[in-house]
Amino acid sequence: MSKNKEAAAASIILSYLNENNRPYSTQDVFGNLQKQHGFGKTAVVKVMEMLASQGKITEKVYGKQKIYFPDQSQFTDVSDSELKNLDNQISELNSKSQSVQQNCRQLETELKELNSSMTTEELISETEQLKKECKSYQERLQKIKLASNHVTPEEKEKVYKERIHLVKEWKKRKRMVTDMMDAILEGYPKSKKQFLEEVGIETDEDCKVKMPDL
Repeated sequence: MSKNKEAAAASIILSYLNENNRPYSTQDVFGNLQKQHGFGKTAVVKVMEMLASQGKITEKVYGKQKIYFPDQSQFTDVSDSELKNLDNQISELNSKSQSVQQNCRQLETELKELNSSMTTEELISETEQLKKECKSYQERLQKIKLASNHVTPEEKEKVYKERIHLVKEWKKRKRMVTDMMDAILEGYPKSKKQFLEEVGIETDEDCKVKMPDL
C-alpha cells in the first residue's frame, strides 16, 4: 500500500472508530468497511497497529485477540444523569426497533398472502368465465324444463316397485334351484361342478352377474 493510500485508510478507520467509540477487532473493522472502501485485511491490520503505535487509538490484548478503541481522553466526561438519559434513549429505541420489526414481519406476511392471491385482472377473467358457465347451465336447465319426455313421479315410483318385485323373484327362483341341486347332489356321485356342466346350468357367477340390492 502506498503512503497516500495508507494515510487515507488511516483517516477513514480513525474517523470510524471515533464516531462509534466502542471496541473493535481488526476483523470487525475489515468486515464493516471492506465493502464500502475495498480495504484488504492485511492493510487494515497494518493501519490499526500504526494508529495504536502513534497513540491515536488504544490497543488491548485479550488472550490471542487484540481489541482497539479510540483514545478516551478526547471525549468529555459523561455524568451519571447523562448516562441514565442515554440508557433511557437506548431502551426507547430498542422498543421502537422491536415494534418496527414486528410491523415488518406482519407486512411481509400480508405481502406473501397478496402475492399468492389472484390479481385483479385474473379475478375479472375468472368472473367472466364463471358467468359464461352459469349461462350455459341456465340454458341447459331451461331445455330440460321445456322437454316433453319427462318421467312423472308416478312413473318413477312404478319403475322402482317393478324393480323390487323382479329382484325378489330372482332371489326366490335362485333359492329354489339351489335347494333342488342340493337335494340331487346328495345322491350324485360326482362333484357339483361336473353336475352343472352335464346339466348345462350357468350360474350368476359364470355370467359375471351380481344380484342387486333392494
